[in-house]
Order: sequence, then structure tokens, then C-alpha cells
Amino acid sequence: MTGTNGTTGTTGTTGPAGAAGTAGAVTNWAGNITYTAGQVHRPSTLDALRALVASAGRVRVLGSGHSFNTLAEPGPGGVLLSLDALPPVLDVDTDARTVRVSGGVRYAELARAVHARGLALPNLASLPHISVAGSVATGTHGSGVGNGPLSDAVREVELLTGDGTTVTIGRGDARFGGVVTALGALGVVTALTLDLEPAFEVEQWLRTELPLTGTDFEAVLTAAYSVSLFTDWKAPGFRQVWVKRRTDQPLPELPWGTPATEALNPVPGMPAGNCTEQLGVAGPWHERLPHFRAEFTPSSGDELQSEYLMPREHTADALAALDALRAELGPVIQTCEVRTVAADGQWLSPSHGRDTVAVHFTWVADTAAVLPVVRRVEAALDGFAPRPHWGKVFEMPGAVVRERYPRFDDFRALVRELDPEGRFTNAFVRGFLPALP
Repeated sequence: MTGTNGTTGTTGTTGPAGAAGTAGAVTNWAGNITYTAGQVHRPSTLDALRALVASAGRVRVLGSGHSFNTLAEPGPGGVLLSLDALPPVLDVDTDARTVRVSGGVRYAELARAVHARGLALPNLASLPHISVAGSVATGTHGSGVGNGPLSDAVREVELLTGDGTTVTIGRGDARFGGVVTALGALGVVTALTLDLEPAFEVEQWLRTELPLTGTDFEAVLTAAYSVSLFTDWKAPGFRQVWVKRRTDQPLPELPWGTPATEALNPVPGMPAGNCTEQLGVAGPWHERLPHFRAEFTPSSGDELQSEYLMPREHTADALAALDALRAELGPVIQTCEVRTVAADGQWLSPSHGRDTVAVHFTWVADTAAVLPVVRRVEAALDGFAPRPHWGKVFEMPGAVVRERYPRFDDFRALVRELDPEGRFTNAFVRGFLPALP
């Protein structure tokens, strides 16, 4: 199975390809998936959205188009939806420290609105260009041993279900663990309420040439609020270490690697100007936590992506297993990023119930060359119980993935409760949850 939202690498977006009312091919952002739907429907009101859902068979929401697999594929005769024409909602409650945001809003827009009120999200992904609803639905994350995935900030979900009603499910509801990272299988997420905290500043320091042998990776990855390691596996070790320190937290000890003396891009040969400011210049959280600036499109989409998330205690062994594949990885990889994610409680989150190390691959845009290497990576990591990112390229069988999530049966029951007709499931979802309608 080839396996929505990019978290690292060089991606940016100007929106998914295709437009409502326009016949022809509709693709994801990377162009490696062509959807069977001939158009993207973009309702401009909630009533129009409700009518469209009620009249459709299968329904899937495209989000910002950063899917590298068929997660958003509605199937023959199905409807592919975008929420980007709906009136945006960004209601910040400064007293409660929350924000209610509509399903089509992207993180860059949300971050600016929140920061203007003196507040912040605890973390962001590498790209600010991706949609909030799509990101949390797929388990997308930033980095930091104390930071859960982006879904951790969600306190309430508003779902438009197949019968046209809106269901609101918050943290006090026993079903909440299944409704945020839900793969779009329960309904259309029309709004989310997120927790906020006081705004903070971040410094970004880079180091180079971190060796694989002899490095205490636990010490490196816990050295600051957010840490990322980059390599292209063409040589041993890591070319870059990105250390993001909150200025209200202590200076980290950095006794490893060589301090960078100029700004860098995590992809060799790409311009550093697309990246957020480095070299220790403090700035607002939303201008430092992502790797890439919101005002730039970091690349054209000429790539594929995979990611595997494993228990953090396996970090050193997993990296050693990948180092043994350098000869195979090198020709098809643009960059590889290693990050951490704190355990969370969402039933289908790849970091559910375990502190996690995430290894992300940005591949060349050559599916035939990449898939055999993906299979080799999965075989090498199999002993560490990897869970693939739901929106990336992967080949693991549905049964193998399912056994790594102890709450899959609970999620299947929730799908049957909220979507008894199977209006929002598709072949991708049913591949992990057989016997769904």
C-alpha cells in the first residue's frame, strides 16, 4: 500500500491542483496521486457543504493537498471536497487561552492571528503552509521530547456527519481519543478549538557533522525545546543539527558537532533564504519553530515522503539499521530528518502511548525507484515496531499496521456510530479496518 500533510523536507503549497467545475485530472500537491474525482468541490457556505455531503455517496476532504498516498481518494463516483472557500473562522479567546478555527485554515494564518493576541501554540510542524484540520487528522507533528503531536492542542472537534447534523466532541467525552486523529473517516471537520499559551520567543542554532558512532542521541535530542537531525545517508553521521531553544528556558549544553557559521537549508543545494532565521537570532515562536518561512514556497513538489515513528528508546539502534542501508538510500533520498514526539492519547496517533522517535524521508520524485527502498527501510526497522505516518508513502500491510494500535477496534466502533453508511471511509481506511461499510 502506498502511503496527508508533509512535516519536513522541502514542501510548500499554493493549494491542491484542480478547481471546482473544471474537468480533467485532479492531483495531490506532489503530483504522484491522480484522484478519480474529476473536480474538487469548494462550497462557500456551511449550508452548501451540508447539501453536498447529503447528496454524495463517498466523501473525502482534500485539505491542503499534502497527501503522498490515497488517503484523500474518494473512489469512483465519490466527491472530493476542499474547505478553503468557506468563510474562515479565527476566534481567539484571550481569557480562556483558546482559539476556534475553521477546517480550511492553515497554520501560517492561524499563527499570525494568535500571536497578534499575545498567545502561541505549543508547537508547529516544519511547514506552516499546511491545513490545521488535515494536519491533526493524520498525526502530523513538530519536534521536542516534551511536545506531543499537533493534535495534542485540540480540545474540541466539530464534525458534520453524513445525515447533515453537527456533532461536537470535546475532551470530556469518552470518544475524544478517536475524533482528532481520525483520518477523515468520521465526517467533515468544520471547526476545531485549540489550547494556547502565552507567546514566547525562540533562538535557532545549527551545528554540523554529528557522528553516528559514539553519539549519545538521547542527550542530543533532549538538549532543547525542539531538536532535528538531518542527513542524506551518503556518508556516516548527520550533516546538520537544528536546535530550537525557547528564550525563557536555560541555554543547552552543546558539546557535539561544529557550530554552523552560515545559514543552511536541510536539503543540499537548496537556498537557505527559504528557511526560518538561524544563528541564534531570537524571534517569535511562529517564525522559528517551522523550518521554512511562511512567505516562501520551499520547493515545487518534486518529491515523495515517508516517515516511521518508533519508541524513543530504539533511536540509536534504528539509526544504526538505516546506516547499514546507505548504499541503497543515497541515490533516492533528498534529505532525512530525525525528531522526537511525546506520547499522546489519540487512538490512531503514531505516537499513541509511547514517547517516540520519528524518522522522515524526503525522496526523489521517482515512485518506481523509491518503493523498493521503502520496503527495505520497513524491513530494517521492523524489529522496532514502526508506525508509518498516515499521509506518507509506505508499503506495510494493513494487518501489520493495525496490530500496532491497541485502540483500532474502538475506532472501528466509533466509525460505525458516527458514519453508519460509510460515507466518509474509503479503500485506504478500509484497508486497515476491514468490515467497515
